[in-house]
Formats: sequence, C-alpha cells, structure tokens
Amino acid sequence: MKSTKIPKSIDEYIENFPKDVQIILQKIRSTIQKEAPEAKEIISYAMPTFALNGILVHFAAYAKHIGFYALPSGNIAFQKEISKYKFGKGSIQFPLSEPIPYVLIKKIVKFRVAENLEKTKKKTQKKKTTHPKKTISKKS
Repeated sequence: MKSTKIPKSIDEYIENFPKDVQIILQKIRSTIQKEAPEAKEIISYAMPTFALNGILVHFAAYAKHIGFYALPSGNIAFQKEISKYKFGKGSIQFPLSEPIPYVLIKKIVKFRVAENLEKTKKKTQKKKTTHPKKTISKKS
C-alpha cells in the first residue's frame, strides 16, 4: 500500500495498491455489489466495508493475502469451505499466491445479507408486538 492515511472511499483505498492487487480488490468489490446491490459502501476500520442493516463484510489487501471479514457468523456458517485457509474468529486470509475464491465470497455475502435482513425483520416485529404503557386517566 502506497499511503498510510485512512482512505475516504473504496476507490481511494484500491488506488493505493499495485495494479494486480487492484484488479483483485475490484473483483471482490463487484462480487459483493452483485450479491448486495442495496448495500452501502463505506470505510470502516480503514478497510472497504459493505453495510446493509449493519455491517455485512469488510475486506483488505496485505502484502501476501486478502483479508476477508465476514464477522464470526460468516465464518461459522462456512467452516468447511474456509478450512483450507488461515482464518480466525471473524477473518479469513486468501493468499495472493492462489486463486481468490470469488464463489465462496459470493456465498458468504449472500448469507450475511440474509442474516442482516432477518435480524432487522425480527427487530421490527418485536417493536410491533410491544405495547405502549397504558396511561390511567382521572375521571372528574
């Protein structure tokens, strides 16, 4: 990465990398956009981030890998598929020396979209079912 300042946009973030890495980052971005067209692009934790009713995923480039952050739930749901990569509680490292698994990224994003939409649906339903406190009026 060329710059150490926090980028203001995903475009600015991607511009800071060599051309070959830029191509990978743009393809990850477009993969996410296709699965989450309503998601908002933001920079969070100095990384490209997609948000839809909360954070969906983050991604970032490093010297030897692409970090993909699908939060713990994304990693738990795809344990088998990510087992061949180095991963942590909410992160996966896709080595730059290997083909990037865009199909897996697509599946994870699709899962996260459904998860966030379901959480929002449940919150909305919960708000509708809670009744306002009854007020007692005094009769004259």
